[in-house]
Amino acid sequence: MALREKYSYAIQTAKNLRMQGSADERDGKLYFHGAVNSQDEVNKIWDAIKSIPEWRDEIVADIKASGTTATAKTYTVKSGDTLSKIAKAMLGDANAYMDIFNANRDQLTDPNTIKPGQVLTIPQPANR
Repeated sequence: MALREKYSYAIQTAKNLRMQGSADERDGKLYFHGAVNSQDEVNKIWDAIKSIPEWRDEIVADIKASGTTATAKTYTVKSGDTLSKIAKAMLGDANAYMDIFNANRDQLTDPNTIKPGQVLTIPQPANR
Protein backbone atom coordinates (compact mmCIF):
# COMPACT_ATOMS: atom_id res chain seq x y z
CA MET A 1 0.00 0.00 0.00
CA ALA A 2 1.35 3.41 -0.92
CA LEU A 3 1.87 5.77 1.99
CA ARG A 4 -0.40 8.46 0.50
CA GLU A 5 -3.23 5.89 0.52
CA LYS A 6 -2.35 4.60 3.98
CA TYR A 7 -2.43 8.14 5.39
CA SER A 8 -5.34 9.37 3.28
CA TYR A 9 -7.30 10.28 6.43
CA ALA A 10 -4.46 12.55 7.61
CA ILE A 11 -4.08 14.07 4.14
CA GLN A 12 -7.82 14.71 3.94
CA THR A 13 -7.75 16.25 7.43
CA ALA A 14 -4.98 18.61 6.29
CA LYS A 15 -6.99 19.52 3.18
CA ASN A 16 -10.14 20.11 5.23
CA LEU A 17 -8.18 22.48 7.48
CA ARG A 18 -6.81 24.22 4.37
CA MET A 19 -3.18 23.47 5.21
CA GLN A 20 -0.91 25.50 2.97
CA GLY A 21 1.69 22.91 1.97
CA SER A 22 1.80 19.33 0.83
CA ALA A 23 2.30 15.67 1.65
CA ASP A 24 4.99 14.20 -0.59
CA GLU A 25 6.01 10.55 -0.72
CA ARG A 26 9.68 9.82 -1.32
CA ASP A 27 12.36 7.42 -0.15
CA GLY A 28 9.82 5.26 1.69
CA LYS A 29 8.54 8.13 3.85
CA LEU A 30 5.65 10.59 3.67
CA TYR A 31 6.76 14.18 4.19
CA PHE A 32 4.06 16.53 5.55
CA HIS A 33 5.02 20.18 5.46
CA GLY A 34 2.92 23.29 5.65
CA ALA A 35 1.01 25.71 7.83
CA VAL A 36 -2.48 25.97 9.25
CA ASN A 37 -4.16 28.76 11.19
CA SER A 38 -3.87 27.48 14.78
CA GLN A 39 -2.11 25.05 17.07
CA ASP A 40 -5.44 23.26 17.51
CA GLU A 41 -5.48 22.56 13.74
CA VAL A 42 -1.86 21.32 13.88
CA ASN A 43 -2.92 18.94 16.68
CA LYS A 44 -5.87 17.65 14.61
CA ILE A 45 -3.52 16.76 11.74
CA TRP A 46 -1.11 15.06 14.17
CA ASP A 47 -4.01 13.10 15.70
CA ALA A 48 -4.91 11.88 12.20
CA ILE A 49 -1.27 10.94 11.46
CA LYS A 50 -0.95 9.11 14.80
CA SER A 51 -4.02 6.99 14.03
CA ILE A 52 -1.62 4.75 12.06
CA PRO A 53 0.57 2.73 14.47
CA GLU A 54 3.66 2.81 12.21
CA TRP A 55 3.65 6.62 11.83
CA ARG A 56 7.00 7.07 13.64
CA ASP A 57 8.78 5.05 10.93
CA GLU A 58 6.91 6.49 7.95
CA ILE A 59 6.22 10.18 8.59
CA VAL A 60 8.45 13.25 8.56
CA ALA A 61 6.35 16.29 9.38
CA ASP A 62 6.85 20.02 9.75
CA ILE A 63 3.39 21.47 10.33
CA LYS A 64 3.27 24.96 11.76
CA ALA A 65 0.53 27.15 13.14
CA SER A 66 0.89 30.41 11.21
CA GLY A 67 -0.28 32.44 14.20
CA THR A 68 2.28 31.03 16.66
CA THR A 69 5.61 30.74 14.85
CA ALA A 70 6.84 34.15 16.04
CA THR A 71 6.24 33.23 19.68
CA ALA A 72 7.87 29.79 19.60
CA LYS A 73 10.10 29.03 22.59
CA THR A 74 13.63 27.75 22.20
CA TYR A 75 15.92 25.76 24.46
CA THR A 76 19.71 25.44 24.27
CA VAL A 77 20.82 21.86 24.97
CA LYS A 78 23.17 21.41 27.92
CA SER A 79 25.45 18.48 28.72
CA GLY A 80 23.43 15.61 30.17
CA ASP A 81 20.14 16.71 28.62
CA THR A 82 17.77 14.28 26.93
CA LEU A 83 14.65 15.13 24.95
CA SER A 84 12.56 13.53 27.72
CA LYS A 85 14.23 15.71 30.35
CA ILE A 86 13.68 18.83 28.23
CA ALA A 87 10.05 17.82 27.53
CA LYS A 88 9.40 17.38 31.27
CA ALA A 89 10.94 20.78 32.10
CA MET A 90 9.47 22.77 29.21
CA LEU A 91 6.16 21.02 28.49
CA GLY A 92 5.43 19.33 31.81
CA ASP A 93 5.38 15.84 30.25
CA ALA A 94 8.46 13.69 29.63
CA ASN A 95 6.45 11.67 27.09
CA ALA A 96 6.16 14.79 24.89
CA TYR A 97 9.78 14.28 23.76
CA MET A 98 8.59 13.23 20.28
CA ASP A 99 6.79 16.58 19.91
CA ILE A 100 10.14 18.31 20.43
CA PHE A 101 11.86 15.85 18.10
CA ASN A 102 9.27 16.40 15.36
CA ALA A 103 9.51 20.19 15.73
CA ASN A 104 13.27 19.93 15.14
CA ARG A 105 13.52 17.37 12.32
CA ASP A 106 15.54 19.92 10.37
CA GLN A 107 18.47 19.34 12.75
CA LEU A 108 17.71 16.05 14.52
CA THR A 109 17.71 12.60 12.95
CA ASP A 110 17.41 10.50 16.11
CA PRO A 111 15.42 11.37 19.25
CA ASN A 112 18.19 9.78 21.33
CA THR A 113 20.94 11.97 19.91
CA ILE A 114 21.16 15.64 20.86
CA LYS A 115 24.29 17.71 21.38
CA PRO A 116 25.13 20.48 23.84
CA GLY A 117 24.77 23.87 22.18
CA GLN A 118 21.93 22.88 19.83
CA VAL A 119 19.08 25.36 19.94
CA LEU A 120 15.80 23.46 19.81
CA THR A 121 12.37 24.85 19.04
CA ILE A 122 9.93 23.92 21.80
CA PRO A 123 6.42 23.47 20.40
CA GLN A 124 3.33 24.55 22.26
CA PRO A 125 2.02 21.71 24.42
CA ALA A 126 -0.28 19.39 22.48
CA ASN A 127 -3.70 18.61 23.85
CA ARG A 128 -3.21 15.04 25.02
